[in-house]
Amino acid sequence: MEQRTDSRDRTDPAKNERRDSRVRFYDWNSLEDMDWPNTEDGRDARAYLEPMMLQGTQDFMINVNTTLLIARIDDLVLPLTVNDTEYENSYVCSPYTHYVRYAKQELMLLRKPLLEKGLFALLSVVGWGMRQSQINKVVHINNWLLSTNLYPAMSGEQAVCLLAAVRERYPEYAVVFRSLCPGLHSDLTGELTEAGCQLIPSRQIYLYRANDPNFGNAKSRWLLKRDYELLTKHEYEFVSGANLTEEDIPRIAELYRLLYLEKYSYDNPQFSEHFIATSKASGALTLCGLRKEGRIDAVMGYFCRNGVMTTPLFGYDTALPQSIGLYRMLSACLIGQARENGHLLHESAGAAQFKRNRGAVSDFEYSAVYERHLPMSRRWCWLLLERLLNRVGVPLMRRMKL
Repeated sequence: MEQRTDSRDRTDPAKNERRDSRVRFYDWNSLEDMDWPNTEDGRDARAYLEPMMLQGTQDFMINVNTTLLIARIDDLVLPLTVNDTEYENSYVCSPYTHYVRYAKQELMLLRKPLLEKGLFALLSVVGWGMRQSQINKVVHINNWLLSTNLYPAMSGEQAVCLLAAVRERYPEYAVVFRSLCPGLHSDLTGELTEAGCQLIPSRQIYLYRANDPNFGNAKSRWLLKRDYELLTKHEYEFVSGANLTEEDIPRIAELYRLLYLEKYSYDNPQFSEHFIATSKASGALTLCGLRKEGRIDAVMGYFCRNGVMTTPLFGYDTALPQSIGLYRMLSACLIGQARENGHLLHESAGAAQFKRNRGAVSDFEYSAVYERHLPMSRRWCWLLLERLLNRVGVPLMRRMKL
């Protein structure tokens, strides 16, 4: 096998930083000195990140308390979040919330009471230990504070360079890349693993290859066609852009709350009306909805990056009869938008059987965690998570098809 010629020390990212000074950091105080890249990703990043950095994240996401910075490497701009404790935070910047609080809430999906009780007890014990080991003392790289962090066209070498720079700037913190899927990010996961990161499973996700003309099979295409025809049957109009006005923003916030917070979990990002209004005005999210008799009853907000599309904002009026099929209609419209844009659709987690029936392919999402520089009193929780989730969690999720 051919030997690598890269002379970097791949097990000590801090050493690499001394050889490569491409990474620059900016906080709210130095933001005016930043030269934003004149690229599509650079413009999108500025529209989304600049208001949050200047006004604070909690004006936009009520349950996200974090220090937000920007790292620039070459022509890439990536957000960093820095946390210490904040155990009541949304899972988007709290590993404790993700692996303990949110996980406890999802145990009911197993529909096995004895297993649920056993896992709840295990999570309680592990959670206590995690707090003792300061699991939330962490820096997340490329953290857009959304359920799914899409990645720009970033090489594995750039990711390792970023890891080195963050490791040197924050020597007492674990460093984490969320939302990595080996099927989509093989270069990143491969290089980060070689650099000493552990790949810790986070959730099972579903991908629609709507950009493939052979997407799905005859049954899935028939189901999608039937779902889309519900718009005509129930007299809904698909609206977007200028057809969604500022008067619709409170209703959009309500629909997201009804589904993602009240039905699922308040540990999801709690988007404020200010977030929705700012995202709409800047174009950071493309908002679409289903309107009937002047009222929006379902809404989605999506964005695209590097050929992938995802929908962090999704909701509908859960008080209306399920027989109307708002979720089915909105999902069909979402897949239609992905097909029109020519993008692969990342549909996050949940509604597993529904998504499989309509042609989705399951995969697993991971966090790449670098913790080798920390004392064992801090590292053990990450080591336990890696073993527990890879050996028990992933096989269980595959078997249960969650």
